[in-house]
Amino acid sequence: HVQLVESGGGSVQAGGSLTLSCVVSGYTYDRYCAGWFRQGPGKEREGVAAIYNGETYYADSVKGRFAISQDSASDTLTLRMTRLKPEDTAMYYCAAEGRCAVIAGLLPAQNEADFGTRGQGTQVTVS
Repeated sequence: HVQLVESGGGSVQAGGSLTLSCVVSGYTYDRYCAGWFRQGPGKEREGVAAIYNGETYYADSVKGRFAISQDSASDTLTLRMTRLKPEDTAMYYCAAEGRCAVIAGLLPAQNEADFGTRGQGTQVTVS
């Protein structure tokens, strides 16, 4: 089964950058969607970015600031975050096998299963 382990979170000042990484095992990139979603304090889960068959998708709130990529050789999914804002503060989760449009923040989730399998999360704090 799919396992995902995130790393790279931390604290940064507004305008700064962070890169999140997710090592994925038991997963075939070209068959399933993978990406990142987040959950801020007191907020609902929010899709952020997704990648499927080399195509990338982003929520409007992060478009132009975040970039998702994957390296099949190292089984790593990466989210490069730039021009960070305080509202980007959240726990970020790597996800796979869910609904791509939901993971990318293009459609709202109907239930938790829409995000698929997720990792344990990594905290991003922007002040």
